[in-house]
Amino acid sequence: MSASSQVKLTPTRANGAVPDSFETGNGPLFVVGMWRSGTSLFYRLLNRHPQIALMYEGDLGLFRPLFFPASQKSRWTEHWDFWSGALRRHGIDPKSIPSGIKDFKTAIETVYRSYAGPDAIWGCKSPNYYDRMDMLHSMFPDARFIVIWRDPRDVCRSVARAGQVKYSWFARRWMFERALFGCRLLRSQYDELVRRKAHVHQVTYEELVSDPAHVMQGVSEFLTLPFDPATASLSGGDHSAIENAAHHEKVKSNEISKLEDRDEALSPAELSKVESYIKLWQDEFHGVWPVVRKPIQAAVKKPSTWQQLSDSINYRRILTWDRLRLGIYCYAPMWLLKQYRTVAKKPIPLSRNTAPQTEPETASRAS
Repeated sequence: MSASSQVKLTPTRANGAVPDSFETGNGPLFVVGMWRSGTSLFYRLLNRHPQIALMYEGDLGLFRPLFFPASQKSRWTEHWDFWSGALRRHGIDPKSIPSGIKDFKTAIETVYRSYAGPDAIWGCKSPNYYDRMDMLHSMFPDARFIVIWRDPRDVCRSVARAGQVKYSWFARRWMFERALFGCRLLRSQYDELVRRKAHVHQVTYEELVSDPAHVMQGVSEFLTLPFDPATASLSGGDHSAIENAAHHEKVKSNEISKLEDRDEALSPAELSKVESYIKLWQDEFHGVWPVVRKPIQAAVKKPSTWQQLSDSINYRRILTWDRLRLGIYCYAPMWLLKQYRTVAKKPIPLSRNTAPQTEPETASRAS
């Protein structure tokens, strides 16, 4: 998709059913990983393939409440776009989205298919699906999933560094907890897909940046597509749907950054906590997961039962708050949401290739 193009969506029938033309094509494909685990890099490489056209953090799969009877579902596009500017970032004219869409699944399929075109694999890359892959699979049993893993220490470090930028979404409270325990929740979702015998493929960030050609060859086999060498390079790839934020500087370049040790971004207490949970999870998964860049020292102790219980309760509170906040965005009248964003000095999500003065308020920020 070129930066200047605007997508015109194919109309649906009056009852909201998917038109006959949507019965052909390939998809969906969902790319999921924890924030700052390389999903944006992977998205850019994937979308270089001429037969793949994923949306970048479209996140429509988060907005089931917009299709509940009590919601303003006739205006679902306005609420969805207000959240993170998904339509504007992808050059989609909201007026071209057909009216009469009655259900959640049809909305997702209509938008994603139409963005990709009739012959390309359609879908979305989003870290925010880390706790919803089971829901997506229930709606799309033939969906394919690619999960990208990264050393939880490096995930938390990258989140901490991104949070140092003024107005960054990662500067919010409890981002460390979201990043750390989100890794474990993502693993639970992956295990559920495996239990369901879903089509799922794994990628590690460490291998992706060190040997992208090998990784992308494996992905091509998983998707039953011919390998395109262009998918192993960022040179010339489109990144117009990715925000012009400071933490996206590397992924919007033309070179894949190699792994390197940097100054420690975590406090001693945070690093100790991450490593204690890695120790716990590696024991739980017999050393298979999490995959780490450097081994955990033998002296590291697993968290106590009390610590695990306390952290679990706190994390559930965080998830509850996040769901509540999303519900407010779905149900509150648009005039109130706009007023809140003005009073709170939250910037309005921008169109593609517009340089923001501050970070857009959006549900996800992946490296």
